[in-house]
Amino acid sequence: MRQNLTNLLMVFGLLFVITACVWRSDRADPTAAKPAAAPTAEAPSSNYISENDQGDFKVDHRDVQSAKFAELDRQVRNAKLLEKAADKLNAALALPRDVTLRTAECGRVNAFYTPKEPSVTVCFELMDHFYKVFRSSGESSDEAYNQMFDAVRFVFLHEVGHALVDLYALPITGNEEDAADRCSAYINIEYLGKDGVDAVLAAAKAFKIESKRSGSSRLDLADEHLLQEQRFYNSLCMLYGSDTAKYQYLVTNKILPSERAGRCQAEYSRSKNSWTSLLEPYRRK
Repeated sequence: MRQNLTNLLMVFGLLFVITACVWRSDRADPTAAKPAAAPTAEAPSSNYISENDQGDFKVDHRDVQSAKFAELDRQVRNAKLLEKAADKLNAALALPRDVTLRTAECGRVNAFYTPKEPSVTVCFELMDHFYKVFRSSGESSDEAYNQMFDAVRFVFLHEVGHALVDLYALPITGNEEDAADRCSAYINIEYLGKDGVDAVLAAAKAFKIESKRSGSSRLDLADEHLLQEQRFYNSLCMLYGSDTAKYQYLVTNKILPSERAGRCQAEYSRSKNSWTSLLEPYRRK
């Protein structure tokens, strides 16, 4: 698989825009021990930043063992991609603890947030998986490579958002992973221009391909993530709802059912307003 430094820069260099992203991680509920009298979320104090700015985004490069990931790892290190992303995130947000950003060879296809460290990891195996998914749909090697990085951008923003919600103890209702997908879509659409739209479309395409390859097992139905088919339509709904005229082709070409499309504008507006207001107290002005 050809390595492309320009595409790598797009994946990590744009992470600073996640300052509008919010969703819950696998942390304990901080209100669980309190009486269930008033189910309202407390707003942080207006001087949150001066009182709680005790951490930074930091970088940790894990050595790779497989030769097929060596060149990709070398490019990430030499271009200081994670370091540049960390600098921009630190300029945008005040953190109560350090958060590590890393790429690593994980032994499995994954990207994940680890609350105990805390850290965000994107695995080289995930990049390879996306490449193979897009190649299986008939894309050329170069196009599959480009779409791989678009999809990785969507996933990485999703995982960094888990870290923010964990650290800030942000309230979230509904399905957590669905909220994460919607937030990543919102960030890409609102802040990353064409690159962001490409990320949403690539993720949606991957969801659709994977749904046809595997079907739905009992474990899939029990999983915290929505089914891949649902993630496909939800991503397209966010895109259509952001600009119904620009993305009318999704409905005209019957990619997004008209029955769902009629609600997408309101869905997108609610997501946008929620993420913006929830994270506002933690942004550096």
